[in-house]
Amino acid sequence: MFQKNNAILYVILGLVLFSVLQNTVDFTFVTRLFQNTDTTPQEEDFVFETLAPIQDDYSYVVDANDSLSVEEKRNIEVYNSRNRAVVNITTEILAYNWFFEPVPQEGGVGSGTIIDRRGYILTNHHVIEGANKVFVTFWDKTKVEGSVVGNDIENDLSVLKIETSAVNTEIIPLGNSKALQIGQKVLAIGNPFGLDRTLTTGVVSGLGRPVRSSQNIVIQNMIQTDASINPGNSGGPLLNRRGELVGVNTVIYTPSRGSVGIGFAVPADVAKRVVPDLIRYGQVRRGWIAWQVQPLFRELITYAKLDIMQGLLISLLKNDSNAKKAGLRGGTSQDRVQYGRRIIYLGGDIVTKIGEVEVSSVSDLLEALEQTRPGEKVMVEYYRDKKKRTTQVTLVERPANLFED
Repeated sequence: MFQKNNAILYVILGLVLFSVLQNTVDFTFVTRLFQNTDTTPQEEDFVFETLAPIQDDYSYVVDANDSLSVEEKRNIEVYNSRNRAVVNITTEILAYNWFFEPVPQEGGVGSGTIIDRRGYILTNHHVIEGANKVFVTFWDKTKVEGSVVGNDIENDLSVLKIETSAVNTEIIPLGNSKALQIGQKVLAIGNPFGLDRTLTTGVVSGLGRPVRSSQNIVIQNMIQTDASINPGNSGGPLLNRRGELVGVNTVIYTPSRGSVGIGFAVPADVAKRVVPDLIRYGQVRRGWIAWQVQPLFRELITYAKLDIMQGLLISLLKNDSNAKKAGLRGGTSQDRVQYGRRIIYLGGDIVTKIGEVEVSSVSDLLEALEQTRPGEKVMVEYYRDKKKRTTQVTLVERPANLFED
């Protein structure tokens, strides 16, 4: 009887497990097997190609009556010159059926920009996230499989590569996003709702916007635009009137999944900085401080009787860490407390500033170190025994698996 009951119990547990897997598991752990995590340099340093910007030359005849305005002619010229370098990106993901057999399923859809004639394509990371296969469709309906070269989750950017022998590649050059001004005209080309190479126009509505991504990471200095951006535009180019890419269309603010005139793009200057690393290393090499920190919150402040209201409590430090070598102090095992599922070690230093950035959250920490490199030094301001102190920390390389579960 005991064995029979056990057998019934195993069958029930098996059915529950199948149900959970069928409905809730996203299987991203499987796709990590196919992603490039090797940080060995792949080739020489990447250098962006350049093209002559589109000039204000309307000597050509658009129609017999020349009824188009100067602005319309400019839109037509930019579109005709750049639309063939915008691609449609579709993905395939792996799911599992009731028999634990891998089953391919249709994944995400987005856009991308060819930035180099060797076949490199710039897009958003969330477009290809969790993909087992990535497919690229060109203006002439040619469809090829691409490979993921590198990912920058922090800026929601990824670089793909396709075999250039399969297509006649055209490119879009990267412009200077730092020169953008509010009110400046911009154009977006993408594949909203699968409508390939759709053009919309608008202006720069705001600059320096912090926007939270799908990874719950705050992307800093985003470009806000009222150019219509819809699902499927993600990863496509935001262009200036010279036909230069000044942003990568990334996210829209909407309660209805449609455009309401508020879209955001990652600045081109961010892409210029991270793309060479993505191509060479598969990731962006950033500086890091090896510690475990806990943002302060009201209950913790009250319990620990802290005088500081905002900052990062250093909970744990390894003896050989760069933070320890810089003289910073972590909490102790004797003063550990449990808050929910977290174990917090009290008694450590409270960091309030890194470089020029005041820090009170993990997002602030990422922002403070986002543009740093391993080996660089940063000033860290912290409190110990109610006294403000500073120290200099030599940064190490940030772990590649920082954002993994």
